[in-house]
Amino acid sequence: MTPLLMFAALFVLVFAGVPVAFSLIIISVAFGYMVFGELIFLQLYGPLLHTASNFVLAAIPLFIFMGAILERSGIAKRLFFALQLWLGGLPGGLALSTIAMCAVFAAASGVVGAVEIVVGLMAIPAMTKAGYRNDLIAGTICAGGSLGTIIPPSVIVVVYASIAQLSIGKLFAASILPGLLMVVFFVIYILVRSMVRPADAPPLPQAERAMPTGRKMKVTLTALLPPLALIVLVLGSLLAGVASATEAAAVGAAGTILLALMFRELNLKLMSEALNVTLRITAMIMLIVAGGTMFTSIFAVTGGGQLVRDTVAGIGYGNAGIIAFFLLVVFFAGFVLDWVSIVLIFIPIFAPIVKSAGIDPIWFAMMVLVVIQTSYLTPPMAPSIFYLRSIAPRDMSYGQMYRGVLPFVGAQMLVLLVIILIPEVATWLPEILVGL
Repeated sequence: MTPLLMFAALFVLVFAGVPVAFSLIIISVAFGYMVFGELIFLQLYGPLLHTASNFVLAAIPLFIFMGAILERSGIAKRLFFALQLWLGGLPGGLALSTIAMCAVFAAASGVVGAVEIVVGLMAIPAMTKAGYRNDLIAGTICAGGSLGTIIPPSVIVVVYASIAQLSIGKLFAASILPGLLMVVFFVIYILVRSMVRPADAPPLPQAERAMPTGRKMKVTLTALLPPLALIVLVLGSLLAGVASATEAAAVGAAGTILLALMFRELNLKLMSEALNVTLRITAMIMLIVAGGTMFTSIFAVTGGGQLVRDTVAGIGYGNAGIIAFFLLVVFFAGFVLDWVSIVLIFIPIFAPIVKSAGIDPIWFAMMVLVVIQTSYLTPPMAPSIFYLRSIAPRDMSYGQMYRGVLPFVGAQMLVLLVIILIPEVATWLPEILVGL
């Protein structure tokens, strides 16, 4: 019963308002003391040392720094303006521009909060002025921000790969097609709703997007080439085997600084704010990583691994039962835990069972990442809702936000279904780009 009591105590502390990282550490020490007595602190030193010496995790602050610089520079504003020129005349054109911009920024930085806030600050006033319904505005921005989970380079993929001992390059390659499929489904929903109910998302007036073709092309190239160059530098160097994940992240971080210099937007204030954000988010993630590693080590010692194996065996249905059970656990955990906690708590437990069952770990990872992406939109925690609340106008209620994200959650579930039915969506590109 000890492993079950560990989870029960963890959820009690989380619901009581104790930060997740401290909840994990408190539970690890308390239940570990029951097993090891005063030697518990020596026992927990091992997980801490393992986390501190995991060089793959060094990519995290670099990706966060990329997102922080992009968030504060004028790159985002130019890109949003260029997308409006081309897509604004379509039904739901501003919402389509928002999704497209989120996809580009997710591919350039991989940090969900940075993507959502920087896009939301520009998209909300524009869509509100155009007469969009609040629920569509909220759903579009929240869903677009969540693309930072699945579109590479993603911080989540870095942490997942280090915990599951998988190739980061393969996971990045595997997430390209599901990420593009997610964008396509989001776009289809926006287009269909805008055509069925034009009043929900009216097109942008011609006067607001009128511009000579030559100037429009210049504006577009100036806005689009910088983030595309970053994407090519980071993903290209990684997938080509030229650089490791940390080196590719360093290339991206250096690239963002160069872009800010080229556009004359780099100054001491911008650098100070970007470094401050990088330090705070990295410290938060690494503390949760340390706490999660402690938690899973004590969970394993107290028989948690055997408990999970017995549960899976009792369910039956072979590999299908294993996958369904694990995905349900991740889905319901996403209602109350953030992505770092989910990956750190459950993946060390799931990964050995998945491997021993002969399930393709890359395929399984993509399914888990899509389910984790839904956790950004599902209450009561729903980080994307909280990000949006911090920048949303007062007349946008929580009810409108939750109603707005539901269709996008449905689109995410459709992507999951496609991956389940057609595993090649997740496994084909890794074999082609990275190799066996």
